[in-house]
Amino acid sequence: MTTKPNILLIFTDQQRADTFGYAGDPVAITPIADRLAAEGVVFPRCCASAPVCMTTRASLISGKPVHRHGVWSMADPQLRHGTSHVRNVRDAGYHTAVVGKTHFRHGQTHTRDHEEELHDWGYVDAVEITGPVESMTTDSPYTDHLAEKGLLDVHREYLRTYVRGERERVQQPWETPPCTLPTEDHLDMYIARTAAEWVQNYEGDEPFYLQVCFGGPHNPWDSPAEYRRRYDADSMPLSITEKQKGPVAPLVEMMLAGAAAKLDEMSAAQNRVMKTYYYGKVTLIDDGIGLVIDALEQNGHLDNTWIVHSADHGEMLADHGLIAKKVFYEGAVKVPLVVRPPTGVEGWVSAGLTDHLDIAATIMDAAGAELIEDSPGRSLLPLIDAGAGDANAQRHRAAVLSEFAGRDPYSMVLTDRYKMTVNTRTREPLDLYDMDEDPSELHNRVDDPMLAGVREAIGEEHLSKLLVDVNWEKLP
Repeated sequence: MTTKPNILLIFTDQQRADTFGYAGDPVAITPIADRLAAEGVVFPRCCASAPVCMTTRASLISGKPVHRHGVWSMADPQLRHGTSHVRNVRDAGYHTAVVGKTHFRHGQTHTRDHEEELHDWGYVDAVEITGPVESMTTDSPYTDHLAEKGLLDVHREYLRTYVRGERERVQQPWETPPCTLPTEDHLDMYIARTAAEWVQNYEGDEPFYLQVCFGGPHNPWDSPAEYRRRYDADSMPLSITEKQKGPVAPLVEMMLAGAAAKLDEMSAAQNRVMKTYYYGKVTLIDDGIGLVIDALEQNGHLDNTWIVHSADHGEMLADHGLIAKKVFYEGAVKVPLVVRPPTGVEGWVSAGLTDHLDIAATIMDAAGAELIEDSPGRSLLPLIDAGAGDANAQRHRAAVLSEFAGRDPYSMVLTDRYKMTVNTRTREPLDLYDMDEDPSELHNRVDDPMLAGVREAIGEEHLSKLLVDVNWEKLP
């Protein structure tokens, strides 16, 4: 067995940080994630580098914040010529691999046509599979698999119906039909099975760094019927529907105006039913993760593997009248983060602020790889190694940053108590929430004179340090 540990990154798409049993969710059926949490360290205050797919993924792999790498919305394939934490890990002697969704480019014919780009990023092995909607037009090993089984037309007709219904606003989220494929052929289960087979077949002398990147629980919420039946809609907690006080920030205003779903017409019963569809995918993926963990155990790798479980961003799930992401509310910007060391530890929780840049730094640190120069990311390994009893166990960063472009570029700063959003160009404050007193973010106090000192302090103490070296040429 190699003396260096293996590293497994489990990365889901559009998964809320609170949809796990270990996170206190009263209904979530996630025994595998709960096991990882019981044997690792949970970071419930992990913030997405951006509340959108391609932007966050660019930050995770490059180790750079959005305002420096410049991918504010759509992917930039040329970014692969810059920094890459995967490349650094490979150069430290690791066999690097990815199975699943990378989302490093938009628009492809077949994912194999761009394997060279993934090699440039640092992946030795790459089984790239698109997200669910992209699989309607882009081929991959997954669509090849469906074609061999005579299921591709069934899959794509389902997606065409879903996209048409969403575009024409005739199908609401609580009306999404279940997956029409056998459960074993669902995209997320295919990714899990392919990753498990990769682990089972790996015989290299080098330690491995494997990323397993699921396409869900991103919409469509096409959970198989058998997974939907595992949830009782009447027991599902309702979304946040209370009316907000204070100004509506431009980004929220834009998302509400462009919402495809008519959530203002949604009843409480429809809200609960809709959420069972999302949770069905959460549980499906949890079962898929179990296949990968089983493969590690069967091959004797588990006790020599760091496991990191996270997501690119969250899902509003009808909170504040919104579906999907692209806002800085907790549902969209918070992501799960569990780090399980080799052999595991007695699970504990750290309230330290962290983000995707820290995840990249942690992975490089675990591999003994060269860190990315000038990356703001800070490894979590010293905190994890020090343990729950350390004086600094509940602290990591003073503030973290998340960024996204709507009509203008916006930046959000989260401190231990406050969340403030500003226009990145002008630094004009747009949102300010007291997260201690208002965890549901129902009162935007950006104009409250009582918090004038808070606004100034966040700008001077945190924003000025976090928003440095802005790539003005790529600013939207």
